[in-house]
Amino acid sequence: MRIDAHAFWIRSPGEGEIRRAQVRPPGEGEVLVRTLYSGVSRGTEMLVFLGRVPESQYAAMRAPFQEGDFPGPVKYGYLNVGVVEQGPPGWPGRTVFCLYPHQTRYTVPVEAVTVVPPEVPPARAVLAGTVETAVNALWDAPPLIGDRIAVVGAGIVGCCVARLLAGIPGTRVQLVDVNPERAKVAEALGVGFATPGEALGDCDMVVHASATEAGLARSLELLAAEGTLLELSWYGDRRVSVPLGEAFHSRRLVVRSSQVGMVAPARRGRRSHGDRLALALRLLADPAFDALVAGECAFAELPEVMPRLATANPPALFHRVVYGSAGDAG
Repeated sequence: MRIDAHAFWIRSPGEGEIRRAQVRPPGEGEVLVRTLYSGVSRGTEMLVFLGRVPESQYAAMRAPFQEGDFPGPVKYGYLNVGVVEQGPPGWPGRTVFCLYPHQTRYTVPVEAVTVVPPEVPPARAVLAGTVETAVNALWDAPPLIGDRIAVVGAGIVGCCVARLLAGIPGTRVQLVDVNPERAKVAEALGVGFATPGEALGDCDMVVHASATEAGLARSLELLAAEGTLLELSWYGDRRVSVPLGEAFHSRRLVVRSSQVGMVAPARRGRRSHGDRLALALRLLADPAFDALVAGECAFAELPEVMPRLATANPPALFHRVVYGSAGDAG
């Protein structure tokens, strides 16, 4: 007997709707999850919503439980926290995180869910996918004690990176953004703040997460000789110029990319995707991450809210979606 559910679909670029879904009961080694919260990140998911995934990246950008194809109709998302309703002994009642789209109930293999530690509130656990991205970034370009570091772009990914960097002894961490209001978020995260023109230079490492050409150029300017720029921005189908003239070569600067799709090479032989996600969830015991949730709505409101999030100026940090206890759309 199928179980009634509802899911958010991108009908066409910039337009969404709630659709009915039929969920099969869990079989052996599977769990039925009732969603408590899901999350909307301002980065990749907004590019998907607006239909800006390049055709060459359709396969690479598929979410684990995506249905449909880019640019739409497509069911997309990857930040979901819920409670197990049915499953193997020991699983019912457990709070779990899953890389599942916005849907009220779903059935997945046990291996697809990660238990949320008891010290992490479910409402905060929905940030796990973004913190996991930050963890992978710092595995890609590990900072050293005492490093001078700038994080350019105070979006959700940049802020998560900044908070993790703040825990490294002796580091100078400065969050850089064109929006001076982000200074309040930086204070909550325990790091410094500056607008681009006031940012401190001579950096050993700069993490770029603004997804703008101006931010990328400023990131290179802030580096000390032989410093490293870690590029976390994903530009979708936009062409971006990188200023490699003037003193770029004589200063021997390094530019490298980081993407969460694969575990960073430095840890790939010893850490799985599951290990990395479990670490991200443990790190979310830190209440400072609560400062990153900028808004909240009910699941049924998503079709009206998503277009506003896509065009918000300044862009929101992170939006949390709340589901009713009955797990339906109403």
